[in-house]
Amino acid sequence: MTGQQPAAVYTHGHQESVLRSHRSRTAADSAAYLVPHVRPGQALLDVGCGPGTITADLAELVGPGGRVVAVDTSAEVLEAAAAHIEARGLSNVAFEVADVHALPYADGEFDVVHAHQVLQHVADPVAALREMRRVTAQGGVVAARDVDYATMTWYPEVPELDRWLELYRTVARANGGEPDAGRRLLSWARAAGFAEVTASSSSWTFATPERREWWGGMWAERTPASGTAGMAVAGGFADRAELERIAAGWRGWAAAGDGWFSMLHGEVLARG
Repeated sequence: MTGQQPAAVYTHGHQESVLRSHRSRTAADSAAYLVPHVRPGQALLDVGCGPGTITADLAELVGPGGRVVAVDTSAEVLEAAAAHIEARGLSNVAFEVADVHALPYADGEFDVVHAHQVLQHVADPVAALREMRRVTAQGGVVAARDVDYATMTWYPEVPELDRWLELYRTVARANGGEPDAGRRLLSWARAAGFAEVTASSSSWTFATPERREWWGGMWAERTPASGTAGMAVAGGFADRAELERIAAGWRGWAAAGDGWFSMLHGEVLARG
């Protein structure tokens, strides 16, 4: 690709509380729509691999005869991912810093190109999908999954969580991203020129005491101390006192015996 490409701004940041959330992800709960299409011996590119937990599961599926390249914009995150891959005993994964808008790979180099929770953060998701399409072999598949923040819903009603959602969407859009990406994946993939696009959706739900404690506690920590928090304050969208109030709201929700939280993710499998 040539010319200046729009930068991706990762609104969440890479603080430990954020990465702790990402390390909980597996192919089973985050890429089930793709798993039936991953076969031994394939070459797979994992875009925005984060701490590498999904990457490791996909690497096991392609097997020792396959090849996985995991890319992210953060060298520090890639170091953590490499450590996780090593701990899993996998030797078929390479790690590289790369930008989805300008991937340093040949046309048609990969059988599968995967991106989880990436397109919501980029300034031009259609251009990103075109680049993912470029490096995918004929007959291969591009797989993308993104949450749709507007679908997040919970009980009991907690005003601080309403404000949390409003604030996150404001900050994400100020960064040039689209927090309600899930519903747009089909449209973006079609605009990127794919001949065949299969759209689906799946959800995450947090409704047991253990899941509530983990999810609510994680967001209580992230709200005042994450990349989003710094951007919210710097942009004049919130002050530190408000962020602490929102964190307290998360802790209150997590302590509710009948607490329930769910969100929808859009998914696409795109070919041609």
